[in-house]
Amino acid sequence: MPLYEYRCEACDQPEEKLESLSAPTSHGCSSCGAQDGMKRQLSVAAFALAGAGWYKGAASEPAAPPAKTEATKPAHGCAAGGCGCPLAG
Repeated sequence: MPLYEYRCEACDQPEEKLESLSAPTSHGCSSCGAQDGMKRQLSVAAFALAGAGWYKGAASEPAAPPAKTEATKPAHGCAAGGCGCPLAG
């Protein structure tokens, strides 16, 4: 459930509520009693994407591809590995 921020239009009292996505956009103010005085505010979402492959920030460079290890290259020096020479086997 999202955390919504509200502010009373009559007394300027702020409020935060943990509500469902279908919650109404206004409700009564508990501070001054204004009927439907609390209006939902537009606020910034606060979450972070973490782990390999996620961009950090809005338009950063992607994560570097994994480095090839020596174990993936043939030991005898053939570039492709499927050369058919007796050392490939």
